[in-house]
Formats: sequence, structure tokens, C-alpha cells
Amino acid sequence: MTDSNPLTADLQRLRDAQARDPMPSWAQRATRLRALETLLREQREAFAAAIHADFGQRPAEETDLLEIFPSLSAIRHALGHGRRWMKPRRRLADLLFLPARTELRPQPRGVVGIIVPWNYPLYLAVGPLVDALAAGNRVMLKMSEFTPRFSALFAEQVARYFQPDEVLVVTGDAVVAQAFAALPFDQLLFTGSTAVGHHVMRAAAANLTPVTLELGGKSPAIIGPGARFDNAVERILFGKLVNAGQTCIAPDYVLLPRAQVAAFITTARCVVTQMYPQLAQSTQYASVASDRQYQRLVGLRDGAVAAGARVHPLSEAADDPARRLLPPQLLSEVNDGMGVMQEEIFGPLLPLVPY
Repeated sequence: MTDSNPLTADLQRLRDAQARDPMPSWAQRATRLRALETLLREQREAFAAAIHADFGQRPAEETDLLEIFPSLSAIRHALGHGRRWMKPRRRLADLLFLPARTELRPQPRGVVGIIVPWNYPLYLAVGPLVDALAAGNRVMLKMSEFTPRFSALFAEQVARYFQPDEVLVVTGDAVVAQAFAALPFDQLLFTGSTAVGHHVMRAAAANLTPVTLELGGKSPAIIGPGARFDNAVERILFGKLVNAGQTCIAPDYVLLPRAQVAAFITTARCVVTQMYPQLAQSTQYASVASDRQYQRLVGLRDGAVAAGARVHPLSEAADDPARRLLPPQLLSEVNDGMGVMQEEIFGPLLPLVPY
């Protein structure tokens, strides 16, 4: 019976290459890591420009800070420690098996699949790729269809710096993503929403593929009664507004003393004015990455208002659907039944929950 998955041949090419060299030497692994480092350094500006174009607006400084620099740091860390990671480690044998000796030998998985999300399309491709290469694996990556310019550029550049049986980048829509998740990888890694994570796990289960899921959630920020209040507000707002809140570990809502709600709103307005003066014209504030995400966020906010919440704008800027600019806004008088308190927000809306 013929396999109808169009990606099967690509996977088999990587499998065959891994079978010919199942335990790459550290020299080979280091060469691949250095090739990745060279790619990032040489294409840094082009990658930032492509991500900017996909988002509509994404400051190059944010791409450097949150994607390029952490990726280069991960490569340097792997180059500094990878040889030691490969070494066999002695373990004590159980008393019943003495005088046997036990040894733990790190081995590559084989061919690793990585499904990359749209919010940090560079770092969340390169970070897992570094780990997989350092461990001696071959890698296939499925890039997000919601960052088409960057995905196409990354695929093109990886093909220049790596052999097609070392690292292979796949682009395409949700149908391609489904076919990718259904491949019998030796390890599959997915970063994204819980809803899509269910589908990925279900597809992988048919092949008993080991899966690593990094899923979103609602991450509270808690301000204690004795906290350095102004400092806490500033740190929370920075974490919330970098990349316009499109970060899986961004503060999702704030738990704070009831008496400090008004002070939080006032202080937050001052902080945003300092961080993003003239926000409507600022080139330092990211856009929401897609129309779909923009409409979802507006729907969460408007649904909360319809259910009794109050909106507190933190700047003079107005919503701009054409640019997908959604200014930062606080929400007070929220309750657990509202969608904004049920879903991961993943944008510049920040509910305040008093205690």
C-alpha cells in the first residue's frame, strides 16, 4: 500500500542519512551548530525585516532581544557543553546484579520533527533545532503559515547552509501541518495552543511518536501587600507589552490588593507613556500578527465589557484595525465567566483581579 503522505519521502531521506551515521561525532555536531550560528549572524537583518513584514510592525530591537540573541546564546551554550553531554556516565548497579557495571550512554533520537508557532517564529525554530543538532539528530521543521515571508526566507536560507538530509524546512498551510504531525518521527516537538496540541498528540499517537508539548495557559502576576509597587507595575507592563503581549509567558492577569487597583491603573498609564511615547506613531510597539488574532482580541475585550467589565486605556492611541494596532488596555470588574478570564489572552489586554 502506497503512503499518501507527501512528506514521507523527505522523512525517509533523513532517516537513511541518520542510519548511515547514527552517532555523529562531536566535531560533526559542532560543525552543524556553527553553520546555524553563521546563518543567524549573516541573515539577522533579513530575518528581522521579514518578521516585521509578516506582523505589520515588529521592532527590529524586539527581534534582536527576544529571538536573535537567545538563539545565539543557545548555540554558544551547546558548543561549550556538548562534548561533555555526549560522554557516558557511570551508574551504580543494583545489589542483585553485582559485580555488574552500569553505564548511561546518551544517544540521538534519530529524526526530530519541530512544529514552529507564529509568535516567535525564529527563536522557537532555532531553540529546539540547537538542542536536536547538539544531540546528534537530523531535523525537519514545519514553519507557521501565519508568518509566510519569514517562513519562506528561513526555508531558503537553511537550504543554503545545510544539506537536505541534515535539516529540512517545510512550509505550507494547515493541511501540510496535519501531514507533518502524522509522520512517524523519533521525537516530535510542538509549541502552540492547547487546542492544536490535542490534534498534534492525537496524530502522533497513531505512530507512538514521543511528543513534547509546550502549550499556552493563563499566567498570573501576583502583587503582594508589601511589594515594591511601582517596580512591580513597570515589570509587569514590560512583560505584557513586549511583542504586544503575544508571548506564552506574558502576564495574563494581575492579582493585587483591592485597595491598589486605582493606583495600578494610574501607574500603568505613566509607565506606558514612558515606554511608548506617542504610541499611535511609535515604531517600537508591535502589531497583532494577523487579522484573525486581532479580531479574537477585540472580541474578548468587547465580550467582557458587555458582561460588565470596565476598560481602562493606557494611551491616547485608538484601535487601528488596518494596521492591526491594539493599544494596551486594562480590564477591571472582570469575573471568571468572561472569555477573557477563560482563554489565554495572548495580546495587550490585562485584567485586574483584586483580592
